[in-house]
Amino acid sequence: MAKRKEENFFSPENAKRPRQEELDDFDKDGDEDECTVSFTNGTSTLVSAKFGAWRGSYVSFICHILDNSISGKSAVLTALIVGLGGKAVATNRGSSLKGFVKDGQNSADISITLRNRGDDAYRANVYGNSIVVQQHISMDGSRSYKLKSETGTVVSTRKEELIAILDHFNIQVDNPVSVLTQEMSKQFLQSKNEGDKYKFFMKATQLEQMKEDYSYIMETKERTKEQINQGEERLIELKRQCLEKEERFQSIAGLSTMKTNLEYLKHEMAWAVVNEIEKQLNAIRDNIKIGEDRAARLDRKMEEQQVRLNEAEKKYKDIQDKLEKISQETNARAPECMALKTDVTAKKRVYNEAEVLYNRSLNEYRALMKDDEQLCKRIEELKKSTDQSLEPERLERQKKISWLKERVKALQDQESSINQEIEQFQQAIEKDKEERIRIKGEELDVKHTLSYNQRQLKELKDSKTDRLKRFGPHVPALLEAIDDAYRRGLFTCKPVGPLGACIHLRDPELALAIESCLKGLLQAYCCHNHADERVLQALMERFYSRGTSRPQIIVSEFRNEMYDVRHRAAYHPEFPTVLTALEIDNAVVANSLIDMRSIETVLLIKSNSVARSVMQSQKPPKNCREAFTADGDQVFAGRYYSSENTRPKFLSKDVDSEISDLENEVENKKAQILNLQQHLSALEKDIKRNEEFLRRRQIPVKITESISEIRELENIEEHQSVDIATLEDEAQENKIKMKTVEKNMEQQQKNKEHLKSLKIEAENKYDAIKQKINQLSDLAEPLKDELNLADSEVDNQKRGKRHYEEKQKEHLDTLNKKKRELDMKEKELEEKMSQARQICPERIEVKKSASILDKEINRLRQKIQAEHASHGDREEIMRQYQEAKETYLDLDNKVKTLKRFIKLLEEIMTHRYKTYQQFRRCLTLRCKLYFDNLLSQRAYCGKMNFDHKNETLSISVQPGEGNKAAFNDMRALSGGERSFSTVCFILSLWSIAESPFRCLDEFDVYMDMVNRRIAMDMILKMADSQRFRQFILLTPQSMSSLPSSKLIRILRMSDPERGQTTLPFRPVGQEEEEDRS
Repeated sequence: MAKRKEENFFSPENAKRPRQEELDDFDKDGDEDECTVSFTNGTSTLVSAKFGAWRGSYVSFICHILDNSISGKSAVLTALIVGLGGKAVATNRGSSLKGFVKDGQNSADISITLRNRGDDAYRANVYGNSIVVQQHISMDGSRSYKLKSETGTVVSTRKEELIAILDHFNIQVDNPVSVLTQEMSKQFLQSKNEGDKYKFFMKATQLEQMKEDYSYIMETKERTKEQINQGEERLIELKRQCLEKEERFQSIAGLSTMKTNLEYLKHEMAWAVVNEIEKQLNAIRDNIKIGEDRAARLDRKMEEQQVRLNEAEKKYKDIQDKLEKISQETNARAPECMALKTDVTAKKRVYNEAEVLYNRSLNEYRALMKDDEQLCKRIEELKKSTDQSLEPERLERQKKISWLKERVKALQDQESSINQEIEQFQQAIEKDKEERIRIKGEELDVKHTLSYNQRQLKELKDSKTDRLKRFGPHVPALLEAIDDAYRRGLFTCKPVGPLGACIHLRDPELALAIESCLKGLLQAYCCHNHADERVLQALMERFYSRGTSRPQIIVSEFRNEMYDVRHRAAYHPEFPTVLTALEIDNAVVANSLIDMRSIETVLLIKSNSVARSVMQSQKPPKNCREAFTADGDQVFAGRYYSSENTRPKFLSKDVDSEISDLENEVENKKAQILNLQQHLSALEKDIKRNEEFLRRRQIPVKITESISEIRELENIEEHQSVDIATLEDEAQENKIKMKTVEKNMEQQQKNKEHLKSLKIEAENKYDAIKQKINQLSDLAEPLKDELNLADSEVDNQKRGKRHYEEKQKEHLDTLNKKKRELDMKEKELEEKMSQARQICPERIEVKKSASILDKEINRLRQKIQAEHASHGDREEIMRQYQEAKETYLDLDNKVKTLKRFIKLLEEIMTHRYKTYQQFRRCLTLRCKLYFDNLLSQRAYCGKMNFDHKNETLSISVQPGEGNKAAFNDMRALSGGERSFSTVCFILSLWSIAESPFRCLDEFDVYMDMVNRRIAMDMILKMADSQRFRQFILLTPQSMSSLPSSKLIRILRMSDPERGQTTLPFRPVGQEEEEDRS
């Protein structure tokens, strides 16, 4: 190729790159592994040879170096490569320069003489007709150069000078076209990597160097763009500096104007301050007016709040009075109830006695009736009958009469004691009946409790799988419906609840106390607004039928933070409040419980006695309204209410234990019902047995019957002796007795009825007062809840009142502060107006603010001071201004030039890259043509396939005849065929690549005589056609068959001898050399 020409770019960075790898080897060739091969011997070995480098029509020659295989001919190439600045690895003889120093020696020297003649000689006036390149290699691998002239004068020791000489003569020692060693040829041709072959071709044709140059130019272009960007940023700064200098320059002429402007600005500043104070005064007056209006509104709100507080306190007092009245009435009716109960018992006893007397008279009357019937019958019989009685019958009647009289006497003796027994049995029957009524009521209560416990047990078992079912069987389904409605956007904020599911106990023993405090709030839900409440009510209608109780809905705006209740919360060092006893993650839940139940004011005290002591024996803790015990009892300062519940329903954590306890309680209730039923059955039996005993214990009747029977028997016995008149008198007397008894019976009947009415009246009074007491108890329960709510409402209203009082106090403080500020501002305004009139008597209209005017005055003062400081150096200011302007314009011109250069470079690079591609195609085509032409001289055929996209090159050779033989990879050829193919490929590259000399090492070592002859003819033919180049061929073969020619020079090397320091080249005189040329 022709000599590369240097190109001049804008900056030194764009200058032609030196070969960096050669510069790196100037001092040291790296710390590579030491090679065991050496090519020098002696302490100061000099390998000397002369090479010509010509331009124009100078004739070249061919130099053959002959030796045997161990004579060191390859050392010539190694010395040539290293001596002209090549790396050690390029020789394939070692990896470090220190490996070329003979063992036992300290250094090695190489000397190469380059011809420097012709029209294109390099610095001929300095170097003369030849240039001597001397290189010194040290033991540590470093090397130094000496470049001498024809006369031996050292011209330079810099490697850059050697690189310039090599570039001038286009010498490339690392280019296989210039120097191809045997190892390089072998590695190239036997390489399996087609990419390596492509790189070999690119390097040989210097296309690789061109490609690297293009890449370097593109990198330089990017760096230049960065310089342009930096220059543009610098331009902005320079422009600013230039403007400052210009302003400073121009300010010299406007100094008087600036002073005038400064005075005017001072006048404006004086009245601008007055304007601002007036504006501040107006703003303060407006704020005071707004504050007074707000104070009035706060007064009205405080009055309204006081009215609400009074109403709440009145409502609380009314409920408390009602509850107290009920309690007093209940206590007042208790003695009356006990007295009525005693009266009922007494009247029952009197009534029973009257009933006994009546029954006794009734029996007596019945006996008299029977006697009357018998007397009448006897009189009739006496009138009709005669004396026909028999003696045996009379004896029998007398015997029976005697027995009956004894029986009557015995019965009369028993009558008094039996009457007492009858009374006792009647009282026992009455008592058993009352007990039966009580047992039936107790049985009904136990059955209700059993039913409630069974429902609660079912809910607890359901809650084991879903805790939410403790708050109601429909709660899980309701929450799912709420989630679905929220996803569909029906709620502004998702409702929260049930509240009991959102709280957690810190102490499980306080579960019943907290449930007794919160009650129905545990099942309540919270909504953000009334619209959400209506949606939730609609959802609840799906799960709660009309008439059934629904969970409470609390409407309150949701907040992310819990209320600050520290100033109004109850505090006791030992006992927590409901708020502190709960873990509440959701601020909405906590705020709702605070609003609805004031849980921050309710203490939790486990012991009942301690709770009474804390709340009633002494003054309750501050802010504490009430307390609850672990049993659920509610304790006020003056009242105590016991809880009806014995276990928590919603907040218990140990569900299994609760289920077990509830199951035991259910079983106990069932056993209790069974016992009550057995007791009832026993009572029924006792009542029946006692009533039967009463029926059997009618002693007066038996006495009357026995007396009647005695009389009847006596009448039978004595009927004959008693006349009819006597019987009639007796019958008349009996009737009188009957009337007397009947009259007594009527009197007893009336008395019995009277006593019965008295008994019923007493029972009614007792039932009425008992019912009244029960009604009072029923009335007290809702009143307790109302009292709690009213108490909470009173607390809320008090908090509201305190809130408005605090706001009013804070607002009045602010308002008074504003008024004081107004007074101060009015005084300040008077002072500022007085000062302004002193500066400028007439008020002027000012549109700018005082802060802006102050900045302008300061800036103007600084300018004036700066002008005063620099007023005596006017020339220096002008010079600085001109320098800044010139610097700015110069940099602006450079940036514009760089932009034009970049644009032009892009156009040139686009064109050159297209030319590079075209040139690469031409070289590829020429290489293929030369390769095919050279192979055809031996009747070979070959292919070279270039793939520039993937950067691969594949070579195949057909050594046979025509198309009869197949194409083979070069590694499959014989040694001679491969060497011949190598020569053809090298000659093809020689044909398309430029170099002042060519070097081949053992090019024919594996050729037979025929291939060697053909290859040699081809090389001679090419050398003859390129007489301006020098060809150096190294071979161990005999060259005796070469034709004699003045263009061919054969050098035969002797075997190396011990002590040899210089290769035995016969020096050639200049005249002889000129004759040959």
